Amino acid sequence: MTPRPSELRIAAVASSLRCCQLFSGLSAEDLGMIAGFAVLRNLERGEYLFRQGAPAEGFYVVQRGAVNVHRVSAAGREQVIHVFRAGESFAEAALAAPTGYPADARAVEPATVLLIPKQPMLDLIGRRPDLALRMLGSMSQHLRVLVGMLDDLTLKDVETRLANWLLKHAQGRPGPLQLPGTKRVLAAELGTSSETLSRTFAALRDRKIIAVAGKTIIIRDLGALEAILHRNLGEA
Repeated sequence: MTPRPSELRIAAVASSLRCCQLFSGLSAEDLGMIAGFAVLRNLERGEYLFRQGAPAEGFYVVQRGAVNVHRVSAAGREQVIHVFRAGESFAEAALAAPTGYPADARAVEPATVLLIPKQPMLDLIGRRPDLALRMLGSMSQHLRVLVGMLDDLTLKDVETRLANWLLKHAQGRPGPLQLPGTKRVLAAELGTSSETLSRTFAALRDRKIIAVAGKTIIIRDLGALEAILHRNLGEA
């Protein structure tokens, strides 16, 4: 028998949910249940998914693309909290928050997200307490990301923040790194502009510390990168 379109849709959504840490390990039956009430949303680059203070409809799982979750200061400066990519979930805390979403969310490249609506998910959690424990684990992981972000933002300039980002992702090995998104997205993560980031990349390239080829960054001199970080932090 040929599957009905609704069955194909649920199977496709369940497959996406399975790739999310929050839902990993769930049975096919549980995934199918969640997929049955999940809502697919497509976003153009620059389109907002929600604004700070808006009533919380539920939380989200990124299926493709990237979503920038950020706050805007009283001075109008945007501070990126995190850029979420395929397989990542965010805004889980909105399930228990009566005050709405605590930040803005905007697609930084064309994206598809799955909205997991609030009430159906709360009803399911009421029947399945183990899901609540999984969600607490996911939110604790987000908290670790936020703490790491605050540590990174204390680094005094863009060169230092970029050196720190490259060293973290290199994991002690020279060679190629693939940017997870565009340089514009990386600039937002580092709290700077695309122009300043490009100049910083160029300066490191001119010193033959890195090479840049599109979205590939080749670390040529790991020791020099470490020396920059230690010197700029006053640890030399």
